Amino acid sequence: MAHAIETTDLRKEFDGLVAVNDLSLTIGRGVLYGLIGPNGSGKTTVIRMLVGILNQTSGSATVLGERIPISENKPRIGYMPQEMGIYTDLTVHDNLELFSDLYSIGREKFRSRQQALLKMIDLEGRKDSLVSQLSGGMKHRVSLACALVHDPELIFLDEPTVGVDPELRTGFWEYFEELKRQGKTIVMTTHYMDEAQRCDIVGMMRNGRLIGEGSPSELMRRADADSLESAFLAYSREGGA
Repeated sequence: MAHAIETTDLRKEFDGLVAVNDLSLTIGRGVLYGLIGPNGSGKTTVIRMLVGILNQTSGSATVLGERIPISENKPRIGYMPQEMGIYTDLTVHDNLELFSDLYSIGREKFRSRQQALLKMIDLEGRKDSLVSQLSGGMKHRVSLACALVHDPELIFLDEPTVGVDPELRTGFWEYFEELKRQGKTIVMTTHYMDEAQRCDIVGMMRNGRLIGEGSPSELMRRADADSLESAFLAYSREGGA
């Protein structure tokens, strides 16, 4: 079976500034892959190229077998951006329905997906509430549900838990692990090392480069470190500064 994602020397420049520097990586299907690194390391730019929001400056990538920028495979992909990608002047139901219409999933499938997603995010009783009336944590949950409404097989989550409280973070990770049990491939960015520890494979980025990659235990073993944070610092000293 082909990999979910393959990139070769993927590069992105903005007015001569290198945001992603010749990135080559392979992500298998059915794994939870975490891209970690400080702000400005290139994580979000990588995601935006892979989902087709940004065009690369050079290099190549395939997503579910299709070269970027993707078109045919977009219905097979879900994307939750850092920014709130939902409409606050609509209800929870209306947001989910709008995103389902974008993917033409049909009324019957939408009703089934909406019921399952509202249960998953624990908002069954708020279906008809305006998003503007929800708490920040609830809005994050609605944004996640909108990214999943069409039942994608590959899911991109860009800092999905940034700024949310610990209880909600725990709930989100329960969702992510359930998606993985369903066979989904998840690519997420985070700067929380405790979250990276829960990923199958971690890619460490600094200054637009991939400076380390492997399972959390492999990365710590290679760096002779007792934590993923210490391992990241070791890899940064070796090649990411």
